[in-house]
Amino acid sequence: MPDMNQNSPIILWFRDDLRLSDHPALSAAAKLGVPIIPLFILDDLSSDARRRGGAARWWLQASLESLGREVQALGGRVILRRGRAPSVLEDFAKATKAQGVFFTRLYEPSRVEEEQDVAAMCRMQGITCRRYPGALLFEPEDIATQKGEPFRVFTPFSKACLSRGGIKAPLSVPDNIIWPDSWPETDPLSSWGLYRGSPDWAKDFPTYWTPGSAGASQKAERFVVGPVSDYSDKRDIPSLDFTSSLSPHLSFGEISPRQVWHRVHHQEGAEGRGVGSQAFLRQILWREFCRHLLFHWPQMTAKPFDPKFDAFPWREDDGDLLAWQKGQTGYPLVDAGMRQLWHSGWMHNRVRMVVASFLTKHLMISWRAGAEWFWDTLVDADLANNTAGWQWVAGCGCDAAPYFRVFNPILQSRKFDPEGFYIRRWVPELAPLSNRQVHAPWEDGVLPPDYPAPIVDHAAARARALDAYNGIRQRSN
Repeated sequence: MPDMNQNSPIILWFRDDLRLSDHPALSAAAKLGVPIIPLFILDDLSSDARRRGGAARWWLQASLESLGREVQALGGRVILRRGRAPSVLEDFAKATKAQGVFFTRLYEPSRVEEEQDVAAMCRMQGITCRRYPGALLFEPEDIATQKGEPFRVFTPFSKACLSRGGIKAPLSVPDNIIWPDSWPETDPLSSWGLYRGSPDWAKDFPTYWTPGSAGASQKAERFVVGPVSDYSDKRDIPSLDFTSSLSPHLSFGEISPRQVWHRVHHQEGAEGRGVGSQAFLRQILWREFCRHLLFHWPQMTAKPFDPKFDAFPWREDDGDLLAWQKGQTGYPLVDAGMRQLWHSGWMHNRVRMVVASFLTKHLMISWRAGAEWFWDTLVDADLANNTAGWQWVAGCGCDAAPYFRVFNPILQSRKFDPEGFYIRRWVPELAPLSNRQVHAPWEDGVLPPDYPAPIVDHAAARARALDAYNGIRQRSN
C-alpha cells in the first residue's frame, strides 16, 4: 500500500457487515493511523440492485440504528447516503478528499459487479481501493476439487473446508480508531422510509428480534450455553427453541461466521459438547456452500441448476399461491409455518422444507414464486441460501433432494410435532382438537368451520408431481 497521508481519511464502506468486531476492513484502516469515515449506502434505485424485501428492510433500519449507537459511543458517526454505490463513493471521496475506500467482500452477482465498478472508479480517481474478507470462513477461490473445480456436492465440500485446519481467531474492535475533525452531512435514516409501519404488519417483530451486534451476541451466547448441546436431536422439533436464530444476524453481518464458529468451539471444549456442536457447524458450512455456489454459478437465481428442469411444467395458479402465502391450505403444519413466517419474519427450518415441498410438489408452483415470497417476508432473507434452499427442495438444485421425495405434511407433522404444540400456537382454530385430530382434522370429520379443507389431495398431488418429473426425465434421455 502506498504511503498514507495522515490528514486524508479512509472511507469505511459498510455493506452487509454491520458490526465493529471481527471486521478486517475496519482493523486494517485503523492500523494506518488516519481518520476513518464510516459510510453506508442504500442502493435500491438502480435496475441491477437486488432490492431488500419488506421484512429485511425493517431489520436494516433497526440494525443501522444499532450500528450508529455503537459508533457514536466510540466518538464517531455513520454517514448515510442513497444511490448507486460507485457514484456515491466517487462524489463522497471527492468531497471528503479521501485517499481510499475499504470494504468487505460480498458474493451475490450484483454485489460482485458493484465491487468491480467501485475498483474501476478508484483507479480513475487515483485513490486506494481495498477489499477484505469477513463474510465467509473460506473464500470461493480457496475451496476446490482435486481438478480445481468448484464443488457441486455438500459433503465433500464440507470435508475440504474442515481439512484446511483451524479457523483464525476473530478480531477485537480496534482501540485506536481515529475519526475526522469534521463530519460530512448524512441522510436522516427516517427519510429512507425503510419501514413505514402502515399497516404495521411487523409490529410483533420486536418481540422476537433485537437487530444489531449486541442482539447477535446475546443470541449466540444463549445458544452455545444451552441448546447447542441438544441441537442434533431437537433441531427438527418446531415447537422447541433449539435452533440458534442467528441467521438474520449473520445475513446482515452483525456477527461474523468466524465469531460463531469460535464461540461454539470454545463451548465444546469447555463442556465436552460434541455431537450437537458438530451438527450446528455443518449448518454454518451449508451457508458457506450456498455462497460458493452462487459465486460460481450466478445464473442460479433465475435458472434451475439442473437444466432439464427448464422444461418442467410449473403451474400458475394465483388462488393456490395465495392460499399458501396466507396459511390457508388446509394442511395444518404448512399453514402453521406460513403464519409463523408472516407473524415473526422467520420460520423453523424443518417447516421451511415442508412448506417449500408443498408449494413445488403438491401445488407444482415454481420454486421462483416461493423464493420471491420468502425474500419479501423473511428477516433473514439471503439470496444464496434462499435460492439454493428452494432449488434443493424442488429437486432442481445442486446436490438436491431427489424430486420423487415429496414430503407428506401429515406424516411430518405427526413425527416432529406429535402433540400439536406448534400447530396450536400458530393455527388457533385447531387448538381444541385432540392430538390425533390436529394434524388432519378432515380425516375424522372434525374440520372447524373457520378452517379450510385441504386445497389438494396428498396422494393425487404426489402422483401428479411424479408424472411431471418422469416426463422431463424421459425427454432429457
